[in-house]
Amino acid sequence: MHLAMGSKSFGHFSFDYELGALTCDGAPVSIGRAAAALLAALLEANGAVVGKNALMEAAWPGTVVEEANLTVQIAALRKALGPSPGVIEWIQTVPRVGYRLPRPSPAPATGRPVIAVLPFANLSADPEQAYFARGLTEDLITALSRFKTLAVTGLGSTADLAPEGLDARETARRLGVRYLLQGSVRRSDARIRVGAQLVEGATGSHIWADRFEGEGRDIFDFQDAITDSVTGLIEPRILKAEIERARRKRPESFDAWDLYVEALPLIYPHDPAGHDQAISLMERAIELDPTYAPGLIIGAWAYEKRYTFNGSNPADSQRALELTDGAMASDPGDAMVLALAGWFNILLRRDLTAIAFCERAVELNPNNLLVLNFAGLAQGHAGDVELSIKLYQRALELSPGAPDNYVSELGITIGHINADRFAEALVWADRTIATYEGCTFAHLFRSAACMRLGRADDARKALARAREITPDISIRELTRSCMRSAEKKCAYVQALREAGLKEK
Repeated sequence: MHLAMGSKSFGHFSFDYELGALTCDGAPVSIGRAAAALLAALLEANGAVVGKNALMEAAWPGTVVEEANLTVQIAALRKALGPSPGVIEWIQTVPRVGYRLPRPSPAPATGRPVIAVLPFANLSADPEQAYFARGLTEDLITALSRFKTLAVTGLGSTADLAPEGLDARETARRLGVRYLLQGSVRRSDARIRVGAQLVEGATGSHIWADRFEGEGRDIFDFQDAITDSVTGLIEPRILKAEIERARRKRPESFDAWDLYVEALPLIYPHDPAGHDQAISLMERAIELDPTYAPGLIIGAWAYEKRYTFNGSNPADSQRALELTDGAMASDPGDAMVLALAGWFNILLRRDLTAIAFCERAVELNPNNLLVLNFAGLAQGHAGDVELSIKLYQRALELSPGAPDNYVSELGITIGHINADRFAEALVWADRTIATYEGCTFAHLFRSAACMRLGRADDARKALARAREITPDISIRELTRSCMRSAEKKCAYVQALREAGLKEK
């Protein structure tokens, strides 16, 4: 049989014909020489049936072998591949003829992670708690499904493919998922205790675990509170794990999702070089999947950050709005898209009616930290300081200890500054700096708060630190990112002038 050259992808797998090497999402999958030869023959058939004699000749050329050897190698190959999307196994048996590997539908270029929510176990003596455990499981599936950056496997799939008793790695392999969310429910008198764990399927290691306790008198309120807490906590953990996974892959094997998660941490800091790199990554992602709304809106964010903090190039503003409009056209029901689109329209088009996008985003997914942060930013600039602070505080409550919490803390700082509550602003500026010392704006707002509190020396020290981080920071750079600040004499702008911040 002619041996194909190069490589071929199917699902999350890629097979190198020349090396006989199989990878899954860039990670090597161990298969033997004979299994590799069989896989090559099946892939080369492009969905057609391959007879048993042809397969045995491919695996053991010029050698007489028993058919049982073929059966053993096919079984080993099936185990290595696990289930395919929509069927139990990749390799299908055609009775009395041979085997075929059905031509798979192209995997989405985004490669977004799949998480399975396993049925929560009832550890109580009371069988009635099984209803609570199942209800909680279903609520978690529904809540996680609101995140368009995740794909969620429901109860039916887990029951069919992963019966109880399997270890985490085998369960994830059978389900074809990267992450498992599992847990248990235990009731003692009026108290209910719920434990939950997020597990990485490839290694079986725990990424996150927590325990929740409460009164069972109002069971539905308790169930809602747990659902909010768990979804708010694990989505940032999955993103962090995905960033680390992408960094372990070869850059040439990146798909759109890998590029997305690689760009995210580059966008947050006020770093022009990072913004340039994020734009390059996201333009590659958009080429791979030009209709993936989260990729389009994050690309818009990268351009907006470069426009705001690195020269106000009109081309960057225009590209940000083009991508924003494209994301809205692709998926106007994505909460993250709505929240960011609302802010970009407010900032770049001066369209305050776009606050409605942010409000709708919070309705669609009140547990998404990025949604809450951008809705808080938009409400603050639209003039509702108290609602802005409330949204930021909810983000902090949902995910205490998240590495990007400085964004919410800085938002609360700005809210108190705009409300002339300088003592509160100073507390939150210090908290922001404790979370991320390199946040230029936290030092600037600390400087402003100290100046208004009569602590001029501390104000100048904070301003000096801001200049160390961002040497070209100025009043102009500061007000460019704040629509309302450019239109009125904000207290903190005048305070920073007094502390010594230059106009340009």
